[in-house]
Amino acid sequence: MARRATKIVATLGPASSDPKLLEEMVRAGVNVVRLNFSHGKAQDHIDRAKLVREVAQRAGREVAIMADLQGPKIRVGKFAEGKVLLEPGSRFVLDASREAPGDVYGVGLDYKELPRDVRAGDVLLLNDGLIVLTVNAVEGEQVHTTVKLGGELSNNKGINKQGGGLSAPALTAKDMEDIRTAMSFQADYVAVSFPKTATDMEMARQLCNVAAAEYRHKAHLIAKIERAEAIPNLESILKASDGIMVARGDLAVEVGNAAVPALQKKMIRMARANDKLAITATQMMESMITNPVPTRAEVSDVANAVLDGTDAVMLSAETAAGRYPLETVIEMANICAEAEMAEEVTLDADFTSMDFQRIDQSIAMGALFTAHHLGCKAIVALTDSGSTALWMSRHRIHIPIYALTPRLSTQRKMALYRNVRPLLMDQSADRDTALREAEAHLKRRGIVGKGDIYAITCGEPMGAPGGTNMLKICRAE
Repeated sequence: MARRATKIVATLGPASSDPKLLEEMVRAGVNVVRLNFSHGKAQDHIDRAKLVREVAQRAGREVAIMADLQGPKIRVGKFAEGKVLLEPGSRFVLDASREAPGDVYGVGLDYKELPRDVRAGDVLLLNDGLIVLTVNAVEGEQVHTTVKLGGELSNNKGINKQGGGLSAPALTAKDMEDIRTAMSFQADYVAVSFPKTATDMEMARQLCNVAAAEYRHKAHLIAKIERAEAIPNLESILKASDGIMVARGDLAVEVGNAAVPALQKKMIRMARANDKLAITATQMMESMITNPVPTRAEVSDVANAVLDGTDAVMLSAETAAGRYPLETVIEMANICAEAEMAEEVTLDADFTSMDFQRIDQSIAMGALFTAHHLGCKAIVALTDSGSTALWMSRHRIHIPIYALTPRLSTQRKMALYRNVRPLLMDQSADRDTALREAEAHLKRRGIVGKGDIYAITCGEPMGAPGGTNMLKICRAE
């Protein structure tokens, strides 16, 4: 298997819940497993998390678990026949007070606040923008619309407002309950749906910290950027999170398809500049839900995200419900590895515009610079929290970064960092012993051989978090 820096996030679902198949997917390149809390009960997620941990252990890989919260249900209700066909030019009523099942003239709403969020002239996009309604008038609990773009509308399809402006809070009562469930199995990442401001992320972090306190666990938070309102607040949302997900589905519906590629590039660039993570998601290999090979456009899409510098590319329905989950992972891994070979390393230019305030950050940058110019075989970071490895991973370099940590939780979180291979190693010994053990670790795995040069960073005294203050260039014995 080709060496690959970009990580793969795969969503677990009915198509990928067989333990043998999931193990094959992990061996083929899955680094993070996403549990989608929009589907299933609490116990289902607890069982699936247990399955992921067992499978990862059998495969000899450490895999991170991401709990993806559902967020507010901004959806229509149900139809008597399960679906209706809306004709362009016809009238259709979205009625927050309607209890009866819907028909071709109107439907109830899961999202009861809609009549207060819209006014005449607004454009509503249903089912990911496949159906477009123009609001004529709002009368009490009823939103009267004309169908502009018709088609089939089925139960519980999503509603977006063009340009944004729906008032639903990012965290619902269900999300708060789901955070407790996710912390009970120590999810490594929690993805927050529809945040509009940094406050949404700060609130999610507080809830996670409280729920995880009894397990002495701290999850990392990913902000899913899918609301038009989040775009002007991008930097502050980013600073309140550990990373962002470019959630291109809802985002495209709110800001328009054409605006998304440039936004994707901007978000990934901003994440890297702020030492945060970036995941690119939605329809990356969509055709492989039903086909054994991707389209050329999908291959380009994945490769472009890699060249943009994303930490990870994500699979949703492709692995959760598709016919070819394993093949999809293999194809994606190959595309990533191929795209990375075309990347340019611009370390010298990167560093001329940077100033370092912290010793540990300076050491991390020094390791990259030296390893690049010396042609080191590997860069090794002895790290407790993973921050040294994170800083290193924000810069493009074609030398693998091996992060050796004594903490299992840190090892799992680093599974998402681009170009970082996290390994578990006890570091309670004195510095010289730890350095010898690190080299033995690398030799056992065939990473370095006799005479190979590698760079290693660590802190003195050993085990003090944030204490990386030493860079050593070694030649393997």
